[in-house]
Amino acid sequence: MAEYIIKMEDVDPLMEGLAILGTGGGGNPEWGRAIMKKDLEAGKEYKIVDPEDVADDALITSGGIMGSVKTLESMSMEELLKGWDERFEIVEALKCLERLYNRKVSHIVPFEVGGLNTPVMFAVAARTGITVINGDALGRCAPETQMTSFIGHGISLTPMPLADHKGNTIIVTESANSIFPDQIGRWMVTNGGGLGGNVHYPMSGAELKRAVVPKTITKAMEIGKIVIKAREKGQDPVKAFIEYSNGIHFLKGQVVKVSGEDRGGFYLTVVELQGQGLFEGHQAKLVIKNETMALWVDGELKVLFPDMVCMLTEDGRGIMSVEIKEGMVMNLVGMPCHPRLRASATSDIGQEAFSPARYGFPELVYQPLEELNKK
Repeated sequence: MAEYIIKMEDVDPLMEGLAILGTGGGGNPEWGRAIMKKDLEAGKEYKIVDPEDVADDALITSGGIMGSVKTLESMSMEELLKGWDERFEIVEALKCLERLYNRKVSHIVPFEVGGLNTPVMFAVAARTGITVINGDALGRCAPETQMTSFIGHGISLTPMPLADHKGNTIIVTESANSIFPDQIGRWMVTNGGGLGGNVHYPMSGAELKRAVVPKTITKAMEIGKIVIKAREKGQDPVKAFIEYSNGIHFLKGQVVKVSGEDRGGFYLTVVELQGQGLFEGHQAKLVIKNETMALWVDGELKVLFPDMVCMLTEDGRGIMSVEIKEGMVMNLVGMPCHPRLRASATSDIGQEAFSPARYGFPELVYQPLEELNKK
């Protein structure tokens, strides 16, 4: 595929797939759906291009929206999009990067695949006349800026321009460790009106091709089509997703406890489930930091970030971590992350950037899902 223009009929399957791959995060897909439909109705054009079709000397950047859900949802959709047409924080950060490099950015690559954060990249591209890369930095969602495939493949997170909702723009030009830029971003959003945007990981087309998790936008669309088709035919959408993804169905069960836990300086959500049906008599525990980080079944560790635990309702809809409540029935499906992301996580810099200490478990060491589930 050279260049593909997103059509209105692509929106719903894309949102379904993004919500599943988001592993609990990535923003509210209903907001993402509304942004895309309103932009397309207004005649804005969303273009994607496969990584292999990008020129080696192209200038590409990643980026994303920053801020609290509460701030975002205090606005109407019309207010948000009107504001973006006048001053879009991510666009301001993009312009700042272009001034630094004294050249135009030709493509933007999403930080993660998520129900809001991917559509936001389309909104940026449509307002700047650039193209979105059919891929992202993770193939899932992650809670921190340094947790990417890029960082372990020699691509610097900095320079990282940030723009906040109040009109401030700063640049993190260098950092002594991989964690610092994310900390600065969170400070800026907290003090800048609760909303902002950044761009990061400036790279060439050649660098993109060896570091990106490829074709995740079209993958999300394909997953969405499979789940919707199964649902419409009265078949099992969860089973259809598992067959497509070759995932492991760890548990179908009811949430019996949702608690917050302050561990290692991080506030985590801990979800306990009791198995149902074929999984009766089994228990599971999920640790979530915006997204799923770790899974234990019957006390045995089964999945560690960046490998994936997708959370689905009985009708195959991806569950956001903020939705989880006692009594909810969930399906937990595990999948290995993309090999490029795994290589990044196990690199020297990745062991700091992805460390289980980042979600309160410094005693754990990453093991691939396949090794944890040899039995």
